[in-house]
Amino acid sequence: MWENIIEYLKDPLLVVKVQNFFGIVYKKINNKDETSVIHSDRLEKYEEFDIKQHKRIPSDNSGSSITSSDTETSEESGPDELDLMIGNKFWYYLFVIGTALGDEIFYATFIPFWFWNVDGAVGRRVVLVWTVVMYIGQGFKDIIRWPRPGYPVKKLQDKWAIEYGMPSTHAMVGVSIPFSVLFYTMDRYQYPMHWGLIIAISWCTLICVSRVYLGMHSVLDIAAGLVLASTLLLVLVPLVDYLDALLLTSHSAPLVVFAVSILVIVYHPQSDKWTPTRGDTTMIVSVCAGILIGSWINYQLGNMSPPQATPPYRIIWPSVEMFGCLLLRTTLGFCGVLATRAIAKSFSYAVICALLGRDKNELRNSEDSLDNKHKIFVECCYKYFTCGLIGLNTTYVFPNVFDLLQINRPTYYTEI
Repeated sequence: MWENIIEYLKDPLLVVKVQNFFGIVYKKINNKDETSVIHSDRLEKYEEFDIKQHKRIPSDNSGSSITSSDTETSEESGPDELDLMIGNKFWYYLFVIGTALGDEIFYATFIPFWFWNVDGAVGRRVVLVWTVVMYIGQGFKDIIRWPRPGYPVKKLQDKWAIEYGMPSTHAMVGVSIPFSVLFYTMDRYQYPMHWGLIIAISWCTLICVSRVYLGMHSVLDIAAGLVLASTLLLVLVPLVDYLDALLLTSHSAPLVVFAVSILVIVYHPQSDKWTPTRGDTTMIVSVCAGILIGSWINYQLGNMSPPQATPPYRIIWPSVEMFGCLLLRTTLGFCGVLATRAIAKSFSYAVICALLGRDKNELRNSEDSLDNKHKIFVECCYKYFTCGLIGLNTTYVFPNVFDLLQINRPTYYTEI
């Protein structure tokens, strides 16, 4: 019974059915340049007939470009070709936005914005939960090594297509970030909890459906990501609540954070092929390490003190003056993040290449493979240094700059 359920959820045709439901139309073009519209039921019959002439296309070779409703995409798939059209642009743009909620651009904007403008105590906990969940999800990908949906699924996004698909880390992010925010704010602030729950469920649903719609994950990948992340949250939410206080007050916290972050990167599960998984994991872990160390410095220097009032707190909506400071903080902060990334990336890459005695341009343009040990080492080192510095600046350097400019949040150093 369970095997049948797993095979059904893993079936690429189920992905096609979801795509059909949201307006994506598949077409078959034969050798005579004749086209006919194929929906999932007819595609199943077509696949059974044609499967003898086709091999399942691996996930890293099955990406396709996107077109509008009057422009078609195609990729070779044997004697007959399958094309697709986007019949409903509303769903397409909505799901492109939805999938962006699990991308690095979202992390790079959401995390600093939250620290500078919302709540640092909640931010530290959410980042730590997100890091652990993502590390475990990324590790399982390279252990299980299940490909993303292949033929006949057409992918509407090439990004991460070379990675394995089980479990969906987008689905895990869709659980870990909104629901950990909900759990850590429900007793801290006065707001209608049902609205927080509605937002968290909508956020998670949008991300999950977007990954199937774009052809990047099977329904089984999504289900596995949801179950794994939900199980981890049950353990992590109370554990991280305890660890946060320990990591702020312990004198050895920076050494522990630094050592653990290095070890988990070094001993990240190995794949049988090169994928960007390890590099992405390095970025996530190093951002978390930088944020935790920056917060520790603030506490040890005496900048942070407990709040005078006890939770739950009333939400203070920004006045015109407060909103102006928010915009100024955000603008200056993001400019600082971009400058940090550009300078630190260039500097660290050049220094590490020089220490290895390798030409940086030659190494940067060399082939991505597991045998290219120098490139993997340099990539992990410069990403760790760059993203760790961004995390440190987010919680320590930039807030002190905001203080000098008198635009910092009054409660920033009371969020313990």
